[in-house]
Amino acid sequence: MVRRFAISMLVAMAALASLPAARAADLLMPPPIIPPEAGGWYLRGDIGFTNQSVRSLFNVNYSGFQSVTNVDKGFDAAPLFGLGIGYMVNNWLRFDVTGEYRGNANFHGFDVGQLPNGSCGGPPPCFAADRYTASKSEWLFLLNGYVDLGTWWGVTPFVGGGVGASRITISNFGDFSTCINSSSCSGNGGSDAFAGTASTWNFAWAIHAGLAYQVTRNLTLELAYRYVDLGKAQSGDLIAFNGTNNFYNPMEFHHITSSDLKLGMRWLLDVPPPPPPPLHSRG
Repeated sequence: MVRRFAISMLVAMAALASLPAARAADLLMPPPIIPPEAGGWYLRGDIGFTNQSVRSLFNVNYSGFQSVTNVDKGFDAAPLFGLGIGYMVNNWLRFDVTGEYRGNANFHGFDVGQLPNGSCGGPPPCFAADRYTASKSEWLFLLNGYVDLGTWWGVTPFVGGGVGASRITISNFGDFSTCINSSSCSGNGGSDAFAGTASTWNFAWAIHAGLAYQVTRNLTLELAYRYVDLGKAQSGDLIAFNGTNNFYNPMEFHHITSSDLKLGMRWLLDVPPPPPPPLHSRG
């Protein structure tokens, strides 16, 4: 009985040893599947609103005052529209180049200047006030880089930065004094004047932060905040209401910045192939 059992075991071992190498490999567990890194070129589009501010105003006429205070200097919100093309290096890093038009933002300002003693025909201190209006628009071109910080429940937070150039245009600038009669404003330190359209190129930089949601393999939506430093701008030469202009004196806008809220979309052109199906053993 023991002899028959031993012979049976030997026959079974010989049969297993004679299996082809391919069938023996089929009995092993398949290796783990590592999904390919996402990457490729993409197109992007953005819409949003700007919330802009200017640090200070300046005009060469300020030199005729003991001091000038910019009491009010603000812009209304304005729309923005942008397009771009980019490259996704992997699941964490991407770059793009964007061009953006930022629509007309109405400007409203108010200055109060203290006149030199003895210049206003009354006891000091004497003051003159001017109210300003204008429109501002710009083109913004940026080279941006982003880092995606991982994905949770389908949402991917990201941060980034960009550098580039802005072309800021100031138009329809008006300087309206608080005098009742424009002809007497110059004697009281005020003026009624206007300026033509002027554009200025600047170095610009930006900081980005936002959330992305991948809708399909190609389409990703973004909700983002951006802080952008646009540089400075100036109006055309100011001309008095009666057409006189004794020297070149545009109104200067120093250090214009904006906090933007954007809704964007990215369309991936090179979609990575789906992962291969899992291996199954045969037999």
